[in-house]
Amino acid sequence: MTLIKSISGIRGTIGGETGDNLTPLDIVRFTAAFAMMMQERHGKQNITFVLGRDARVSGEMVNRLVSGTLMGMGVNVIDGGLSTTPTVEMAVSEWNADGGIILTASHNPAQWNALKLLNEKGEFINNEEGLKVLELAEKDRFPFATYDVLGAYRREENFIQKHIEHILSLEMVDVDAIRAAEFSVGLDAVNSTGGIAIKPLMEALGVKDFQCLYCEPDGRFPHNPEPLPENLTDIANLVKERQLDVGFVVDPDVDRLAIIMENGEMFGEEYTLVAVADYILQANPGKNTVSNMSSTRALRDITARYGGMYKASAVGEVNVVKLMKEQDAIIGGEGNGGIIYPALHYGRDALVGIALFLSHLAKSRKKVSELRAALPEYVISKNKIQLAPDMDVDAILNTVKNHFSDYPVSTLDGVKIEFEHGWVHLRKSNTEPIIRIYAEGRTQEEAHDFAQRIIAQINALS
Repeated sequence: MTLIKSISGIRGTIGGETGDNLTPLDIVRFTAAFAMMMQERHGKQNITFVLGRDARVSGEMVNRLVSGTLMGMGVNVIDGGLSTTPTVEMAVSEWNADGGIILTASHNPAQWNALKLLNEKGEFINNEEGLKVLELAEKDRFPFATYDVLGAYRREENFIQKHIEHILSLEMVDVDAIRAAEFSVGLDAVNSTGGIAIKPLMEALGVKDFQCLYCEPDGRFPHNPEPLPENLTDIANLVKERQLDVGFVVDPDVDRLAIIMENGEMFGEEYTLVAVADYILQANPGKNTVSNMSSTRALRDITARYGGMYKASAVGEVNVVKLMKEQDAIIGGEGNGGIIYPALHYGRDALVGIALFLSHLAKSRKKVSELRAALPEYVISKNKIQLAPDMDVDAILNTVKNHFSDYPVSTLDGVKIEFEHGWVHLRKSNTEPIIRIYAEGRTQEEAHDFAQRIIAQINALS
């Protein structure tokens, strides 16, 4: 089965049997359910949604199904066409819409697509709302509109331009410093909508020398679209061979940012957020930060360096955003290259990440590798254990928690054990029969040892 229904949306592979894959009938059913939930929430049928998509080959087909279904439910559609996840999030507020849908499977391969669901703030719907959508979709009974109250449809071509204008207006984005630095930049947009967003951003920031790999938004990904080191050899070679100052890589919907140093080495996806936070906190000492429990401890150290308080949320962007609001955090995000900068909006945004990082680089007058060397050094080891069908995951996690009770333990999201120089975080997967085990230490060996202690404890139970 490659159809995954969750509280944050629906995703799956295109084609195949209804209910087992992301077929047209599944798309219509889930879209109608979300529209129905939002109509009930706002107390009216004639609401307005913003719509946008990444460049996947299936995107146009999915877009037509979603647009038509929304109109059939009496929902007005403002369609931005090819766009990015953060751009659509901002457009919901820009156009005073009642909600939004982003058609993207993020870093999943080309055969996948998905519907990501936004509330009237341009933020992902919460758990309660997601469960309501799933319930309505399961009932499969929708109050479609009569001919005289069908929703209206219109295209908007300036979503991305508006997004860039808002980025340029930020106090911490220093266009003059970036222009004066005369950076040479390499870009990898994996043939999705990053190609139509980053190039105008570079021009607006005054970067004249930029070279773009895979910036044609045809949805034919030239490599695995997840921005991990093993998938980024082409951009790394480009940066090193042409002696560029920095390389930037985004995923298909442009909410994750990876950075390549001038020597062709990886900056580290965990450190995208840390570096930008370092820049923001230098100018705003005493402010708070947030990331999720599986993200590097380096953000905590940087925050403490500037007199602020760091907090960790459960995994998931909606959880990070909720805690950021509670803590009045000036910046936050996730260790997958996801930067959330509330001065712009509450959503992961690679475009603002690029602008802030280039500002930091220009004003520091350092090389990218020198910025990286100045940050606290940690290494994360990512592991998983396959589970037998009869294994009680909750009992396993409880046993591990009790075994390490002499250490600080959090059960906010699975079990996280804090050691003096690192941590281990265990979570059961919502989509696979596995336990994910992330560990962090000061070296790869230390992180590996932390993880193996936990794995050995779990294996002893089986």
